[in-house]
Amino acid sequence: MIHKAALLALLATTLLVPAAVVAPGTANARTTSASSASSAPVSANRAGLQVVLEAIGPDAPRDPTTEIKLSGSMVNSGAEPLNGLRVQMRYSPRPFARRADMETYRAGQTLPSSWCCQSFVQAPIAPAGKLPWEFSFTPQELQFSGFGVYPVMIEVLDSFGQQAGSLRTTVTYMPRETRVARTRLATVLPIVDQPRRGVDSTFVDEGLPAAMAPGKRLGDLLKIAQDTSSAKGLTWIVDPALLDDARAMGGPHTVRVKDRAQERPATPEAAQWLSDLREAVADHPVVATPYGDPDVAALAHNGVDDATSTGIAAAAIVGRETLGRDVITNVNWPVGGLIDYDGLDLLATGGVGTVLLNVLNLPPATPPLTTPDASATLESVNGPLTALVADAALSETVGADTSAPGAALANRQRFIAETAMIGSEPGTSARTVIAVPHRRWDPDPEYVTDLIETAATLPWLAPVTLDAVKRGKGVPVPRAGLTYTDQDRKLELSKQYLTGVKRVGARADLTAAITTAQDLDAFDLALLRLTSSAWRGRTGNAAPYVQQLAEAIDGRIAMVNITGSEQSRLRTLAGSNGDVPISVRNGLSGEGSRIAVRLKVTSDQPDLLKIEPYDDKLEIFGGQNQTIRIPMTSKESGQSTVTVQLTTEDGRKYGKPIELTVRTTGYTGVALVIVGAALVVMLAAVVLRVLRRRGRRRPAAAPPPEREREPAGTES
Repeated sequence: MIHKAALLALLATTLLVPAAVVAPGTANARTTSASSASSAPVSANRAGLQVVLEAIGPDAPRDPTTEIKLSGSMVNSGAEPLNGLRVQMRYSPRPFARRADMETYRAGQTLPSSWCCQSFVQAPIAPAGKLPWEFSFTPQELQFSGFGVYPVMIEVLDSFGQQAGSLRTTVTYMPRETRVARTRLATVLPIVDQPRRGVDSTFVDEGLPAAMAPGKRLGDLLKIAQDTSSAKGLTWIVDPALLDDARAMGGPHTVRVKDRAQERPATPEAAQWLSDLREAVADHPVVATPYGDPDVAALAHNGVDDATSTGIAAAAIVGRETLGRDVITNVNWPVGGLIDYDGLDLLATGGVGTVLLNVLNLPPATPPLTTPDASATLESVNGPLTALVADAALSETVGADTSAPGAALANRQRFIAETAMIGSEPGTSARTVIAVPHRRWDPDPEYVTDLIETAATLPWLAPVTLDAVKRGKGVPVPRAGLTYTDQDRKLELSKQYLTGVKRVGARADLTAAITTAQDLDAFDLALLRLTSSAWRGRTGNAAPYVQQLAEAIDGRIAMVNITGSEQSRLRTLAGSNGDVPISVRNGLSGEGSRIAVRLKVTSDQPDLLKIEPYDDKLEIFGGQNQTIRIPMTSKESGQSTVTVQLTTEDGRKYGKPIELTVRTTGYTGVALVIVGAALVVMLAAVVLRVLRRRGRRRPAAAPPPEREREPAGTES
């Protein structure tokens, strides 16, 4: 029978439980009111009753004489005293036959068949008053016989005998002689955030260190990892983009402030968070989402096919760099555990062989009588894939909101009951079940750590890691195939948003197309951050990232250009043919800045100015120029316009085209005539001069004859 000490405590304090029913999938005690025609103060104040379960144990009593205690407190949150109440405990000596029956009971749709220990509350409960309560009993006293989960309910009745409130819980009993096949339990915990950077080391805000602080979400996730570093059967799922952000903020970086990038020194908190996480998960398997945790289903439905495989490849690289070891990338956990065959094919072609799914996505073909094994097979474009289906109830308990009073204990008790029900199901062999909370959960470290430690002590469980999950030995439960509803489709990133991302991505792809380096481009990672599932339902928050990326891409494209100002875009072609020099500058710098482009020159008036064949390929190192001479032929003098366009190797336009004016003189033939005539004139002048010289020249003359001398003495 109930211990006398417990009865005295009830009489003195009031074991009054307000209609607190723990519904499936919730962590909060919900207060309900019983209807009454009376206008008595008790009836008016029923909604102010709050009963909190504060302790129950042991978790798994093994002997019929083991004492089981339930205790807690009762609070009157109303404005009037509560009195005239009776308290009784209901229970059933028969355990639940199925998990569905337990869910029905938790939902308040059934009542335990037996009751005991009715007592009156002698003293009123003052407003804002809090009174402790306690029940104790043994399995033998309540006629618990075999291994199973038994309903126990605390019921409060008013002076009219109507229910004023109730608290439903369960007690698990496993006789020592019981032998069952242990259920393999894989607990998967995610560390997924939202993108916080645009390009390179430029952050949109400075919110990351605050989120990593103790008591904040990322700080709490780190604490769980540290407190469970030696636990068995634990697997982590991490977005490498978060690790990459922590690494970038742990060094010198920039922050966007009012449309300007401001330099910031290294943030020690971010570097320490990453270092501590690396150490905490060192002994656990780490599954990496594709970089940025992209919305794979939305990408498949909007023709952004390459992003998924790029994200998987980037996850392997960044995960190894930040954690110092290889991460698992052939296992994927789609958003909400929901994917359709289009998305499945994208994952398969990216190298994924296993998907972790929600049971709503891959339900049993018919409602099963017992819990099915988590493993199933799906067909994809690359052949069969393994599907691991998470258990809905266990996932809810691990990721439960425990902020309300008593919620942590209530959900812990539910976890024990759910796993015990699986282990006690008749005629089943050992199976694997998986618990994974929702993606961006905000956990209570103490609650989650306690749950993981509890799982390791329960005699019907065997914790395992996700990579150790194998197909059960029993006959597999037929599955209905992937179920993806119109409502699931509406939750995806919108077509309008992804169209804008595709437009930015097409320009980013140009920069990668001309770079000879084969490693990941910074724009690849930035684009993956834009496709993150974090933007579901809040794409407006992604606008600063889109703008920052678009500006960075335009700036990079502009750094590879055709040189020359507007005033120097006049070229002169002396004669009817010749070469026009055109220079291209590569303003990029650093590793991987070497580029390969083509130069396309077209004449706007090909009948007047013809572009002759030329080698259009250029390979330019960072910070250098290269000139290519374009042969042209003109049919007449005048001016023509040519368009010069840089292109990628496959012919896509790179940057804006420029126009050059080519002036042709047509003087080459006239010049030859003039030169020829000049030569003739010159030659004639030379000949004439020679003739003149020759005409002036005489033959050597004999000496002139002497005059005859007159005879001497003759006078003239």
